[in-house]
Amino acid sequence: MKKITLILIGAILFSIAPLRADEGMWILPLIEKLNNKKLAELGFKISAKDIYDINKSSLKDAIVHFGGGCTGEIISGEGLLLTNHHCGYGVIQRLSTVENDYLQNGFWAMNREQELPSPGLTVTFLESFTDVTNEVVKATAAVENTPEFAKALQAVSDDIIKRAVGDNKYLRGRVSSFYGGNAYYLVVTKTYTDIRFVGAPPSSIGKYGADTDNWMWPRHTGDFSMFRVYADKDNNPAPYSPDNKPYIPKKHLTISLKGVKQGDPAMIIGYPGRTNRFMTSSEVKETSDITNAIVIYVRGIRQEVLMADMEADPKIRLQYSSKYAGSSNYWKKAIGMNETFKKLKVQERRADEEVKFQEWVNANPARKAKYGTALEEIKGAVSNRAEALYLSAYLREALGSIEMLSVAASFTDYAENLAKGNTEEAGKALEFGKRRLSAFYKDYSAPTDRKVAKALIKVFRDKIKGEERPAFYNVIDEKFGGNIDAFVDNLYDNSVFPCEEKFKKALETPEVIANDPAIAIVKTIAPVQMKAMQILSKENPVLAKGQKAYIAGQLEMKQGQAMYPDANSTMRMTYGQVLNYSPKDAVIYEHITTLKGVMEKEDPNNWEFVVPEKLKELYKKADYGQYAMEDGRMPVAFLSTNDITGGNSGSPVLNGKGELIGTAFDGNWEAMSGDIIFEPNLQRTISVDIRYTLFIMDKFGGAAHLLKEMTIVK
Repeated sequence: MKKITLILIGAILFSIAPLRADEGMWILPLIEKLNNKKLAELGFKISAKDIYDINKSSLKDAIVHFGGGCTGEIISGEGLLLTNHHCGYGVIQRLSTVENDYLQNGFWAMNREQELPSPGLTVTFLESFTDVTNEVVKATAAVENTPEFAKALQAVSDDIIKRAVGDNKYLRGRVSSFYGGNAYYLVVTKTYTDIRFVGAPPSSIGKYGADTDNWMWPRHTGDFSMFRVYADKDNNPAPYSPDNKPYIPKKHLTISLKGVKQGDPAMIIGYPGRTNRFMTSSEVKETSDITNAIVIYVRGIRQEVLMADMEADPKIRLQYSSKYAGSSNYWKKAIGMNETFKKLKVQERRADEEVKFQEWVNANPARKAKYGTALEEIKGAVSNRAEALYLSAYLREALGSIEMLSVAASFTDYAENLAKGNTEEAGKALEFGKRRLSAFYKDYSAPTDRKVAKALIKVFRDKIKGEERPAFYNVIDEKFGGNIDAFVDNLYDNSVFPCEEKFKKALETPEVIANDPAIAIVKTIAPVQMKAMQILSKENPVLAKGQKAYIAGQLEMKQGQAMYPDANSTMRMTYGQVLNYSPKDAVIYEHITTLKGVMEKEDPNNWEFVVPEKLKELYKKADYGQYAMEDGRMPVAFLSTNDITGGNSGSPVLNGKGELIGTAFDGNWEAMSGDIIFEPNLQRTISVDIRYTLFIMDKFGGAAHLLKEMTIVK
């Protein structure tokens, strides 16, 4: 293990530059080890220290993990934060009512008093990022590949975090693994919880094109929203209080109105969620045939039910907007992934790489001893867990998407403890369940959920063998003659969970909750889940062991090349250029779109392509102010070769001087397999041009007052 670690360090640190400047999600502390000359060749005027420096302010201090799943950037000295519209979507939905629908109509706070508190939303700043590999290896080497490893890793991680954070109540630390467990870093952060909604355009701008345009270029979506970070009088994190003040950042981004041109340097810093660039051919097949295939099939059915009700009722549209968007985004991504897996022959290319790897391994006895069984272990674990993974996926996507059953599951511990006479534990479990339901009913439609239940219970029956189904399917056959619709109607008519009033009344007699028919159904699902989990728990460690060895072997085989680790929701930097691309023969996609394209796509009969009247008026008058391009057109979005994935949404796109030129929000359809293999000729990041963002704020939204607190250069 120590030798593998040295190889890893050598592979990264002693390499002067990546093979391609636009591929890679680079760990910030290692940027300085790259050849700054290469960055300069692309036109960057900033150094590694300008990006990451723990001793003085740097760009990393202006970039945040937004809500745990997106990225945001601080764009003023008063804590103003910019991110994507789709990143703020759930918060905006929760703050909306049918009467004040901020998704439909947009919203701009005209003063600080109008900024809306957003309970549950957090913003996390990176304090430091430190290599602790040697310390972790030393503490865990004796128990590697044993059940004791996790315990030893936790112990050494706790010790490292305690020494780093000490008694500072505002800091949090975690030890994250990289390169499949071949390296470890301590990440220290500070999280703010008083975050307030400042503004966003209506969905007809912020979500323009919706599902049809999602993952597509040319793109014309003004995908942005704004929030503000608040702190206590000492600028530290604090719960919401009217006495809190706007956060004063160590660093905020300067905004450039100079725009983008083909070939311009472009850098993105953010929080990419997950990639699998070391994925093997057997894992690609598993992803395509099991994970993605089930997501595509089941979510497609559920989304049809949701959309029908959303289109029929404004209240349901508001209740389910965020749920639908969260489901459909990965649904369409899965479709695109499977399409590009096939078109770009991803599985075959991975298989070819594995042949070369195994030949390299077999050529040396020492390498064979370390890595000889890696691919065999991966392939074996994937094969052995296939049926369990299939079952688990259908449990999650089908039965797990029935909202009423998910809520009932929160009360199973209560029911079990009550039956055993454990009144104290039952009381705690009841309180837990009540907290789970506190905000549930606001965004819940029982008639919609009833329709979903009928559809998905049928899906599960059709796709899962009889002996592997939960026992409640026997009830359907025996008491309802196999009629799932009748079974579901009886369930929803007699359970207290679909109706808030019935649930509140049932709290007066808790035994009613404990004996609810929905809880009885959940209890029959649990053994099926346990069966699948037992197999996965056995095979996943074997898979992880093989992956770790395979990645270590790849690092040794490619020693001398810069090797970046897979994304894992830690801050990364990617750099490249503004660049067009050719999706197919004789077709060239330009690097920028304009407001003209918004008007060309307009379809007043399709909610995805409705254009607000005010925007059409601004277009007719060409009233673009200082935000227009040199030729007078209004830019909307642009392309760059940056390497991003989910989690990078909302990330700042910076020019060669480190100035903000856009906000990343999507990838392109032709390279949907990019999480597995980076495609330099096809893969592009799609970003909102900052000029369009400011134009919409100023000219459309009437929020010019916010521009006064920004640092803007022309």
